[in-house]
Amino acid sequence: MTAAPARPRASFGEALAVYLRPRVLIVLFLGFSGGLPFALSGATLLVWATERGLDLKTIGLFAAIGTPYTIKWLWAPLIDALDVPVLSRLLGRRRSWLLVSQLALIATIVHLAFRDPAVAPGAFALAALLVATASATQDILIDAFRIESLPESEQAAGMASYVAAYRIGMLASGAGALFIVTGFEKIGYARPEAWTGGYLVMAALVLVGIATTFLATEPAQSAVAKAAHAGDNPVWRVLKTAWRALAQFLFRQHVRLRSFARPGRSRQSRRVRALLVRLFFAWVVLWFVVLFKFTDALSGTMTGPFVIKIGFTREEYAAIVKGLGLAATLIGGFAGGFVARAFPLATSLWIGGILQAVANLGFSWQATVGADITALSIAITLENFTSAIGTVIFVAYLSALCNSPLHTATQYALLTALAAVGRTYLSLGGGYIAEATGWPWFFALCAAAAIPSLMLLAWLQHRGHFALLERRPAAPGEAEVFD
Repeated sequence: MTAAPARPRASFGEALAVYLRPRVLIVLFLGFSGGLPFALSGATLLVWATERGLDLKTIGLFAAIGTPYTIKWLWAPLIDALDVPVLSRLLGRRRSWLLVSQLALIATIVHLAFRDPAVAPGAFALAALLVATASATQDILIDAFRIESLPESEQAAGMASYVAAYRIGMLASGAGALFIVTGFEKIGYARPEAWTGGYLVMAALVLVGIATTFLATEPAQSAVAKAAHAGDNPVWRVLKTAWRALAQFLFRQHVRLRSFARPGRSRQSRRVRALLVRLFFAWVVLWFVVLFKFTDALSGTMTGPFVIKIGFTREEYAAIVKGLGLAATLIGGFAGGFVARAFPLATSLWIGGILQAVANLGFSWQATVGADITALSIAITLENFTSAIGTVIFVAYLSALCNSPLHTATQYALLTALAAVGRTYLSLGGGYIAEATGWPWFFALCAAAAIPSLMLLAWLQHRGHFALLERRPAAPGEAEVFD
């Protein structure tokens, strides 16, 4: 096997200039479109329901509206396998689906704008669920478009731009939507009509994403997918895409197999052993995906209760999170893009993994200081800054794992669902741990929770996993059973 080529070290000027490249700017504006609908079926929706007098039990059930974001991998194979009639010929495979999802977003947001949670809470919740489904579908398309349209040298910058713009889109549909509703009330609209007007403005902002879709160019890899799908029955194509997306990930070469070869074995024996090794390493990679952000997820579940419990008001916490926290997140996102571009993938993951773990110790310090606003500002800034760095680098890694134009949407949707396991399930015991240990030790344990993922990172790096992800594609016939 040929040695992996040395990765050129980018200068500071080159690392900054990449953010102004047309493809990265396209991803930036798509990021705004991706973040825009998130709060419309989440935090902003809950404020609307609360103001219209819904009881807390009903409002609590609205958390289920976010379900499409966790199961979007179920319909991702449809997007990978099928073309949109007529539009695919005019815009291309990815852009046509992207336009369909954005038109669906406008339609569902407008539909939600005319629902009243006080009159028909069930119809209101169903309308919000449709918005979340359209939003999750757009996320699938934007992720696939970003991975397929950006070369490796622009992936980290693209993700940094996407994360920053996504946050701005969330801010527009969160605090921005609330300001707009207040503005409508001030000029004489009743509260129900003011909420309708606010959501109609948000629907209009989706036009930013639609304009970007028309300005973008279809990824060159779409031609590969079109050739592969030619002549297939649509139903068979969907089933084949779903299976091959999983099989391509499970059986692809995640490690250098030569170190596992044993002289004297038959070729058939070596093939069986290679298959088992690949499956084992795919399992290790999946656990690394689950655990890398666990240190963030565990502390994040209890940060809000911690701040209130030690004596801060809700307003003080919100002001710091929305001010310093947002700024730190945006700066950290671009810093993560710089790190991922300037260093090899494994080195970048080490930097991101260690930083996001150590930042938890800022809250341990906060717990010993007490309700000191300066200490909280420092702790929140560190946590948001390092978390954003880790997120950008981690998503650059997930993008590197999705290297087939036939399965990008399906594989990435599956990986992001796995990454959410730590946030959704593994961190459920955070309250019990905090109660048993006290706040200083709880956040110290959150920092220590990064150790398993760092151990997996070291092992995968030693086995050549990251070198294989970063090397040039092998020439036909280059890779053997044990290369």
